Amino acid sequence: MDVRYAEEAEIDQLAGLWYDGWRDAHEQILPAELSRHRTLASFRDRLAAALPSVRVVGAPGEPVGFCIVKGDELYQLYVSASARGSGAAAALIADAESQLSKNGVGTAWLACAIGNERAARFYEKHGWRSVGNMINRLETPAGEFLLEVWRYEKRLPTKG
Repeated sequence: MDVRYAEEAEIDQLAGLWYDGWRDAHEQILPAELSRHRTLASFRDRLAAALPSVRVVGAPGEPVGFCIVKGDELYQLYVSASARGSGAAAALIADAESQLSKNGVGTAWLACAIGNERAARFYEKHGWRSVGNMINRLETPAGEFLLEVWRYEKRLPTKG
């Protein structure tokens, strides 16, 4: 499955995918205060700001998943419900790890919502290990939101 950079014309579709995926995975396990800030418009704005680093799977104009790497963090990884089990998420995580490695990151990390067991199993299957809980500083339109999350890490070969 080919991973490519997102196109600007795909932002609205990707925002819908992210919004639906976030609600499916997080709405029942995260504080309602955070859910109020996670609107379709907020996901669109975040994607537009991150566009140069958004990687997707799916034909041009038809993305079915995306990932974003930020510094030494696998910042976001989402696939549409219809693409689950297709290999899209595996392709995206491999691509993110490759990007991190090329950037010289020796130990990458990601935040996983406490209670998101499906995501935790996926990360563990791909060699990521839970190293405990941490406080994640989330960006919202109202400012920073502090949320306790599971922290996962993975040692990567550096290709820098």
